[in-house]
Amino acid sequence: MTNPENPTDKDSAQNKREHRQRVLKGGTIITGIQNSEVSCTLRNQHEGGAELKIPLEARVPDRFLLYVSVDGIAYRCDVRWRRNDRLGVQFTGTEPKPKLHYG
Repeated sequence: MTNPENPTDKDSAQNKREHRQRVLKGGTIITGIQNSEVSCTLRNQHEGGAELKIPLEARVPDRFLLYVSVDGIAYRCDVRWRRNDRLGVQFTGTEPKPKLHYG
């Protein structure tokens, strides 16, 4: 029997999922390697991070800048997990729109 004062890991994972807002936003991963850009889609987003869908062939470093034109914000990101064409990222800060990005 589960003690309500001590939720199980499964309960904690479920609570985390509930706080993530599902979105469908276009984004651009700016890698900083010769100003390389990779288009992506934000699938869900919360205050501390997001889940991104990327092309299978894309090579994305562990740290990058994610520009979301709808938000007008560039998020500094650290990759927390990778699965096939999905990335889970943690936001570590924000920056103004990158000058080299025209989107």
